[in-house]
Amino acid sequence: MQNTLSILFITFLLSGTAYGQHKTNLELTDIFSLEYVSDPQISPDGTKIIYVRNFKDIMTDKNLSNLWIVNFDGSQNRPITNGNQNDLAPRWSHDGTKIVFKSNMQDDKFKLFIMWLDTKEYAVLTNTASPPGTVSWSHDDTHVAFTMFVPKKTESLIKLPNKPEGAKWNEPPVYIDDMNYRGDGKGYYKSGDNQIFILSTDGGSPRQLTFSEYNHGSPIWSGDNQKLYFSANLHENHEFETRNSEIYELTIANNSIKPLTDRLGPDNGPALSPDGKQIAYTGYDDRYQGYQITQLYLMNADGTNSRLLSGDFDRDIKNISWSGDGKGLYFQFDDKGDTEAGFISTSGKVTRIFQNLGGLSLGRPYNAAAFTVSNNNKFAYTLGGTQHPADLGAFYKGNTQRITKLNDDLFSYRNVAEVEELWWESSFDQRKIQGWLVKPPGFDPSKKYPLILEIHGGPFASYGSVFSAEIQLYAAKGYLVLYTNPRGSTSYGEEFGNLIHHDYPNHDYDDLMSGIDEVVSKGFVDEDNMFVTGGSGGGVLSAWIIGKTDRFAAAVVAKPVINWYSFVLYADGVGVFYKYWFPNKPWEDPSNYLKRSPLSYVGNISTPTMLLTGEEDYRTPIAESEQFYAALKLEKVETAMVRIPGASHGIATKPSNLFAKIASVLAWFEKYKKE
Repeated sequence: MQNTLSILFITFLLSGTAYGQHKTNLELTDIFSLEYVSDPQISPDGTKIIYVRNFKDIMTDKNLSNLWIVNFDGSQNRPITNGNQNDLAPRWSHDGTKIVFKSNMQDDKFKLFIMWLDTKEYAVLTNTASPPGTVSWSHDDTHVAFTMFVPKKTESLIKLPNKPEGAKWNEPPVYIDDMNYRGDGKGYYKSGDNQIFILSTDGGSPRQLTFSEYNHGSPIWSGDNQKLYFSANLHENHEFETRNSEIYELTIANNSIKPLTDRLGPDNGPALSPDGKQIAYTGYDDRYQGYQITQLYLMNADGTNSRLLSGDFDRDIKNISWSGDGKGLYFQFDDKGDTEAGFISTSGKVTRIFQNLGGLSLGRPYNAAAFTVSNNNKFAYTLGGTQHPADLGAFYKGNTQRITKLNDDLFSYRNVAEVEELWWESSFDQRKIQGWLVKPPGFDPSKKYPLILEIHGGPFASYGSVFSAEIQLYAAKGYLVLYTNPRGSTSYGEEFGNLIHHDYPNHDYDDLMSGIDEVVSKGFVDEDNMFVTGGSGGGVLSAWIIGKTDRFAAAVVAKPVINWYSFVLYADGVGVFYKYWFPNKPWEDPSNYLKRSPLSYVGNISTPTMLLTGEEDYRTPIAESEQFYAALKLEKVETAMVRIPGASHGIATKPSNLFAKIASVLAWFEKYKKE
């Protein structure tokens, strides 16, 4: 019997080893299995963390989420909501006994809920036609403040005769007279504005506090609970100066509003100091540059003594939060492809605290992260990395802990491609450019591999050392993938970001091609099978590249801008692009728009090119792709157009859209891969 048991034990070990050795590569439908952590909220006393656990439903093609709670040391990790629904935005009361959160658990309409954490009982606080926005607790925990969209009736200039009873006429014409009349992912705007409300946590009806015809930002409470502070652009010329927001004070007793800041530029995200005497906020003096560093400012709560705090720090400051002792603020920032947490004292001294925040961009490897901090300086954050989407991380006094490993079950039988960081010099001006090379599972440097150059959008954005399902799936099919941050990318300072100011696209091309040369020099790239793709700003550069070189076997140009003249007049945000990306309006300087449009170089293109865009994309409207498609057809270039039904600029709002995009890209590249 003992010998039999020994044999069985050895067999078990061998089978386990074999199982480990026979992991397979990621597949498209694995996207439905990927989970990630978002919006981690640490309790005021630092003992517990509530976080959003995001998952997907393969049967309904939905992104879903529930709330989980865990002790700071990682013990007792468990759900506090359940179901195929979306539970979002948990926020702790100041006494740590309750949370408010948003959910569509009852009838697919988002409502505000309150939960008592000792019993896990919950109640509905709102049942309004519009969903509540970001919520803030009063300091005595008796009320919450939030924004909510309030529609307004508009009278059409067009008066039609009454139709006879029973007549079936077409819907009446839509009358539009606003400059900004539609938004990507939102469609055509309904008439109305986001207004500020307060509501007792005992329930009742929300009380509306603002009534002007402007959008109001998320409010926070004053120390005495008598006032609210918020950011908004309440200027009459707000449609033309879209970034000119201020910090405002709202007195609850009489609904009076007064500005606390007054300058040309954005003032956003007010944060009240623990003693209620100071307000920190972010922004910059607007110089109409394409890229401008977001800085940190400090002022007295009455708006006096405003001063720049982060003048010596050349990185964007995001997600500010006061330390418990009021001696400074914690914040996050991107630096050379990594997201970090930092601390800035009230004297302006910056200290780096910890790294590896990230993992919130599941599709492409963008830098995206979140953290919160307790009154005693304990942190909960989204822990990123190239080998997994966001997990829950905890940090205290120099020690970090990974609390969750949401995808270890999937990765126990799927290979994850290795990612190598690279630097090279641009052929244009020898500037250092950063990139990452993703190698197929089982990579052998003695062999030759096809290569995909994948280019980020923005263009004022950045890729980083984070997991990307899209990139991983390309690698799983045997491709090397190079992704990079050419000039114009963020996380390298304002000067680097503005190298493309009024000069995009141009020398970012040289940065990208130098990256290709760097990888080719390593000896394992099949130069006959190099491909290029990118979306949004990456679509612009992909189209630009194939107008400059025939080095690539095929290209997939996703949601691009092809014609700047049409784009600045057709994209959402009409008041932005001509003002910040060009020196003049299109009709004042048509040659500038023409020379920077990929459409101008279509006569040079011989590369087989696929166009891929969401049919409801209002950021880079599908008309841009249609123009390029028609031009390529007229030039007899091999081309195809892929239209994603119902998709906006963020194509992957449905899981199936993400792998539809990936499958389309791979199909096109496989079609033109040379044996």
